[in-house]
Amino acid sequence: MQLTVLGCAGTFPGPTSPCSGYLVEHDGYRLVVDLGAGALGNLQRHIDVRDVDAVYLSHLHADHCIDLVAYYYARRYHPSGMLPRLPVYGPPGTRFRISAAFEEPPVDGFDEVYEFCERGAGRVDVGPFQITSAVVRHPVECHGLRIEAGGKVLTYSGDTASCQQLVDLARDADLLLCEASWPSVPTPPEGIHLTGREAGAHATAAGVRRLVLTHLMPFHDPMAMIAEAKETYDGQLDMAHAGAVYQV
Repeated sequence: MQLTVLGCAGTFPGPTSPCSGYLVEHDGYRLVVDLGAGALGNLQRHIDVRDVDAVYLSHLHADHCIDLVAYYYARRYHPSGMLPRLPVYGPPGTRFRISAAFEEPPVDGFDEVYEFCERGAGRVDVGPFQITSAVVRHPVECHGLRIEAGGKVLTYSGDTASCQQLVDLARDADLLLCEASWPSVPTPPEGIHLTGREAGAHATAAGVRRLVLTHLMPFHDPMAMIAEAKETYDGQLDMAHAGAVYQV
C-alpha cells in the first residue's frame, strides 16, 4: 500500500496544509480517505480528479468531508463528460450531510455523481482493501479504520479521544496514522481529541511498527507534539505533512 497525505491540519486549514485527506493506493486502485477543506486541490497534485475509485469518510465534520461539495462539480461538469458514479462510504447520514452543504440541495445529477454507501461499524471490502471500522470516541459518530491489503495493515484513527477501540484497530499495524490535535498542557478539551502523549501510548499498546501523527491544530507546535509522543512510544515516528508519501 501507498499512503499520500493530502491534508493533515486539524479543524481548519493551516498555512502549509489543508484539512484531513489521504490517498491510499494498492494494485492501481485509488481510495480517498476523508476529503476535508482544501484537500481536493492537493489531490490533483498526485492524480487526476477522474482517477479516484472510492471515498471513505471517517465522519461528517466539515474538516473531513466538505470538499465532496466541490468534488461534485468537478465530476458532474468535467469536460470529458460526467464521470461514473463514485462510491462514497461513510456513517449514517452521509448523503444528507453532503447534500445539505449546498446552497440548495442539488437536483442536477447528484445521485448520478455519488453512490452513497452509508454503514455502521463493521467490515467491508472496497476494491483490493479489506476495511474494518469501529466507532471511536468523538462527539459525532466517527469510524476509525483498519485497512488491509497485500499483507500490510494501515490504521487510521479518524478523530478520537483515548479509547480501547483504537488500540484494537491498530493491533500490530504496519503504520498507524493517528490524530494528535492538542498538547497535554494546557489541559485539552475532554472527550474529543488525543494529545501527542496519548497518541504514542495508543501506538505502544497496539504494538504498531510506525506512528505518523496527523490532525495537528495549526496553532500548535509540531515538534512539541513529536516530543510528547516520544515520551510514550519508542518506534519509528513522524509528523504528517501535506505531500508526504509512505510505503506501508
